[in-house]
Amino acid sequence: MSNEVAAPVPMPAKRRVAQLLMLAFAVAIVMSAYASVGLAMDGQIPSGMLTYGLSLGGLMLAAYAALAKFAPWADPLILPLVTVVNGLGLVMIYRLSETDSKLPSVTLASPNTQLMWTLIGIVLFTLTLIFLRDHRALQRLTYTAGLAGLALLISPLIPGLGKELGGARIWIGIGPMRLQPAEFAKLALVIFFAGYLVAKRDVLALAGRRLLFIDLPRARDLGPVLITWAVSLGVLVLQKDLGSSLLLFGTFIAMLYVATQRVSWVIIGVLLFVGGALFAGMAFSHVNDRFEVWLDPGRPEFFDRTPGGSAQLMQGLFAMGSGGILGSGLGKGHPEEIPLAFSDFIFPAIGEEIGLTGLMALLMIYALIVQRGLRTSLAARDPFTKLLAGGLSFLLAWQIFIIVGGVTRLIPLTGLVTPFMSQGGSALLANWILIALLVRMSDTARRPAPQAIQDEGMTQVFQR
Repeated sequence: MSNEVAAPVPMPAKRRVAQLLMLAFAVAIVMSAYASVGLAMDGQIPSGMLTYGLSLGGLMLAAYAALAKFAPWADPLILPLVTVVNGLGLVMIYRLSETDSKLPSVTLASPNTQLMWTLIGIVLFTLTLIFLRDHRALQRLTYTAGLAGLALLISPLIPGLGKELGGARIWIGIGPMRLQPAEFAKLALVIFFAGYLVAKRDVLALAGRRLLFIDLPRARDLGPVLITWAVSLGVLVLQKDLGSSLLLFGTFIAMLYVATQRVSWVIIGVLLFVGGALFAGMAFSHVNDRFEVWLDPGRPEFFDRTPGGSAQLMQGLFAMGSGGILGSGLGKGHPEEIPLAFSDFIFPAIGEEIGLTGLMALLMIYALIVQRGLRTSLAARDPFTKLLAGGLSFLLAWQIFIIVGGVTRLIPLTGLVTPFMSQGGSALLANWILIALLVRMSDTARRPAPQAIQDEGMTQVFQR
């Protein structure tokens, strides 16, 4: 007598080869940019190109091996796309470090340090895939993740531990090392938001009174929004961190909308944040200064080169304007004139040299990463995965919008950094963990159901 046995579907060999070829193409793009910088600045290919190329290629090959082993059915485009933006960030940091100048925007740029952080990011990416075999286990840690996120968020306020740099108290210092805990707090809080909204979405979706054409939520259900709003305002006022405040509250409202499908929550969220920001601007000088620089960057009292000063904003605008449609060419511009060109303002710095066309291509790469994350959310079979994948994707998209909006003067400057490109360990490590979470969920969502085969004897189900 034969019985049906369910066995996992093996990954097609052609698909693995296609993934590897896309990854090799991504590394080739980065190395071409690296060679272009050397040819433009010195008339020859950089002497360290082989070392950087082998290092980056080896790191991404290790990430691919981890992906093939522990998440074989994950979206094949995510890793190559991230490789391109991470690699271009390394190229731009190298380009700045090679500029003959004593400006801080150049002397602080360190491609070796950024490559080291990339290595650690790949290690965390791999460890996340190894130890988090089923991301749905995170739902059981909903409130633990929330407490951890809040603890990380307020840790820079602890006397002796927190450090104020660049006008914002967002760092903690342990000996010679500095860490920006808000970068990791955002991941923990998105996990908390996803778990909480899955449990409470039916209650939060209930309608109260109708105002015009909008069904308002019940007053008793406003608690979570008001608490998140108060926390985001606390970050804005106490830590002088407009970026994290806007990122935190905006992500929660977006996930709340996805969970309940009610536009009223979005309207309430926008009104709360705008009202809170206006109040903070009138009550606290450091918040008001951000708005004044945004509205009138030409005022002499704001024209300085410190982070958030109008000189930083205007130099970035001048750089992108001088780059024009096609850019001056890699290695041929003057990005060293922009304060913090290797960090907060790496987007306009590279925009001067690759032009509007290159920036649009760069934004398209980011858009594709976000699109693959949202596709994972749509393909997910359980509500927690849908909310978590959607929340992480929106977190990445919202951060890019805030950065691009700030450097183009669409919104006030926030101090956030461009994901995977800007120099800095905290942001790079947190973003690699974010990608690992998306890859894990993508693998679960895309994995085919086990195939039934014939076997003699006892029926047994094999699953990974």
